[in-house]
Amino acid sequence: MADHTTTTAHIPIRTGHAFTKLRRFNAAMGFLHLAQGMLMLWLSTAFTLPVTTLYLRFDPEANRLVQDLQQPFNLRIAPLVAMFLLISAAAHFSLATFGYRWYVSNLKNHINKARWLEYAFSSSLMIVLIAMLVGMYDLSSLILIFSLNACMIMFGYMMELHNQNTVRTDWTAFVFGCFAGAVPWAVIALYTLGANQAPETSVPGFVYGILISLFVFFNIFAVNMWLQYKKAGPWRNYLYGERMYIVLSLVAKSALAWQMFFGTLRPV
Repeated sequence: MADHTTTTAHIPIRTGHAFTKLRRFNAAMGFLHLAQGMLMLWLSTAFTLPVTTLYLRFDPEANRLVQDLQQPFNLRIAPLVAMFLLISAAAHFSLATFGYRWYVSNLKNHINKARWLEYAFSSSLMIVLIAMLVGMYDLSSLILIFSLNACMIMFGYMMELHNQNTVRTDWTAFVFGCFAGAVPWAVIALYTLGANQAPETSVPGFVYGILISLFVFFNIFAVNMWLQYKKAGPWRNYLYGERMYIVLSLVAKSALAWQMFFGTLRPV
């Protein structure tokens, strides 16, 4: 059962100075994401990973349906790494420019809709890349893991949206989001363990760094939300949590991008 013991009241946001600082902060983060995205495109090799399908076909010799493994295409990784960085850059620039008033209006209601929409694409792309590094190449599985991660993000959106209208915090969306977010990592763990059953197929060492660091960062996002709604210390001010989301986003995306660069995308 969801916990309803925490009040939803935050410290009221009254000062325009705080919003001006956030506007500048978003612009700065936009430039950092943009610079890294462009560097990924400029410096990276043409490293690719396969995308496969496994559909049924009729085998006339065996007179039965069999699974038919196909590899319709290879996916170049560097543009995908650049893409999640550039998506974030576009989101930050939009909030610092033409979307600023909308951004402020939402923050006053303790929600950032743009954050959740951006994360739904960027973090879902990140989890797909992590899954491919441990051997998940099946197209259908990649679509499903992308969608499940996006659902986790939308539960975060629902958490903020729903609790605008509650006297006490309703944690239902948070709990459902934690479940949705845990499943992709459980599947990634299965692929990692399965690959390590034989030395010749074991996951490269740098991938473990990615798995551990990104698993920690993904969970810190949930901790940040939990602290916001528990009104713990400075998190009682919603804008403090907003700044933490921005910092975490930069650190997580930068960590994945450069670990992938030095692991697979760096020119030899």
